[in-house]
Amino acid sequence: MGRQQRGLGKGLGALLGDKDLSQIRKPVDYVNKSVVSTGNSQNSADIMLIPVEMIEPNPFQPRMSFDAEALEELADSIRTLGLIQPITVRRKNHDRYQIISGERRFRACRLAGMDEIPAYIIDTGDQGMLEMAIVENIQREDLDPIEIAMSYERLINECNLTQEQMASRVGKKRASVTNFLRLLKLPAKIQHDLKVGLLSVGHAKVLLGVENPEIQERLCDMVIKEDLSVRSLEERIRNLDKPRKKESEAQELPDEYFRVLEIVGKYFENNISLKRATNGKGTMTIHFSSDEEVRKFLNALEDSKI
Repeated sequence: MGRQQRGLGKGLGALLGDKDLSQIRKPVDYVNKSVVSTGNSQNSADIMLIPVEMIEPNPFQPRMSFDAEALEELADSIRTLGLIQPITVRRKNHDRYQIISGERRFRACRLAGMDEIPAYIIDTGDQGMLEMAIVENIQREDLDPIEIAMSYERLINECNLTQEQMASRVGKKRASVTNFLRLLKLPAKIQHDLKVGLLSVGHAKVLLGVENPEIQERLCDMVIKEDLSVRSLEERIRNLDKPRKKESEAQELPDEYFRVLEIVGKYFENNISLKRATNGKGTMTIHFSSDEEVRKFLNALEDSKI
């Protein structure tokens, strides 16, 4: 007699019978919770349904960008299953609420066409809101290194925290916090490459050991173009270090060169550098951040204001 086939071998249908799966997997429904309105009072332990038009984004949001494709995927999930995890808000006034955490979920709910969003309501001031928003993002979201560094800086500056207090808030070692904050000392170009993933934090730490911003940028370009490891970058810097020191020690610019840097530099926020060899030959490099800076400089030249 052959063995009777077991239920697991028959697939999901054998386990669930003829039940319609769409009836089993229903959207999340927060029952017996009053919809928030101007006349309602709420218990902060409850999950309340708040009309979308009464919710506004977090002004202290540390995340600078939200991936559109990922938001649409989350919106599709919410359309099917509802919002599994409510957002957290604070009451701004009798009919306005600000998001403390969950702005990504809030945006996805709007994309999904929801009229009301489930939320926890917490009473807190600006500083408490800022701390909760930043700490929640650092601990749970995939922030890039510069967003993390800027979040740390905001906690320190706007909440009047020491590095040690701030490290305790986010559950990180103080050395780790210090290393992230140092990233903000790098030139804007290198910070951009960190944000978009062209450069690692390890590379950035090595570049922080180079004093000259122009050399930092050149080395950054070298890392990207040649796909250098952190160790290879350290070796390049060691090879460049001695010759550059000798060159800088040998050069002394005449006073008129500093006058040129002063006059021209004011049109480009002093992003100008000048190199001169002992025979008088050299180069002058100007970095500009917008077309407007160039236009102002050109107008000054044409009007003979320089």
